[in-house]
Amino acid sequence: DYEQRYAEDARGEEMGPFARIWRIFLDECARFDSDMVDDWRDRLDVLLVFAGLFSAVVSTFVVQTSQNLQADYNEVSASLLFELISVQRAIANGIPVNDISRSEFTPSTVFTPSILDSWVNWLFFTSLSLSLSTASVAVLTKQWIYHYISLPSGTPRDRSRIRHFRYMGLQNWHVPVIIGLLPVLMHASLGLFLLGLVVYLVPL
Repeated sequence: DYEQRYAEDARGEEMGPFARIWRIFLDECARFDSDMVDDWRDRLDVLLVFAGLFSAVVSTFVVQTSQNLQADYNEVSASLLFELISVQRAIANGIPVNDISRSEFTPSTVFTPSILDSWVNWLFFTSLSLSLSTASVAVLTKQWIYHYISLPSGTPRDRSRIRHFRYMGLQNWHVPVIIGLLPVLMHASLGLFLLGLVVYLVPL
């Protein structure tokens, strides 16, 4: 009962800096903000943990599959060495060198990754980018929340105005919408990773 909790304002002070209406407003806002912020924090904490673990998993696959985007010089060396040995054997046995099968690798050979490798890496890199973006936005949003709930100094009227200013800032910057979209980004990242994993495992 606010009438018993706060003394009645003096005549003409109903909208003064220490008026009862401002203290009632702050109490109601504190309850509203507590429920809202606690829900946001729980969701963001879960997202940050999942995004961190998921990014580590995707990074492991990216390190492995990105090697297929460049020439395997061990394979090139082995192929050229085999050709050299074949030529030496042909000369020793009196076989024409032109009859020896040549290596597909030459100094002018330009390496081109397969379409499958390109798709797998595109899916994995996109998934990793979305996951890291989700984590970055989640951290930024937590900073916004921390600033929002920090207690300002001043009279009840000043604190009420600051709180309203901050709340309108959250709405103008669409913070609730952003928090609601973060799980969608995480699901998209997970979907792209699973699709890339399927494409990666098809040839095996």
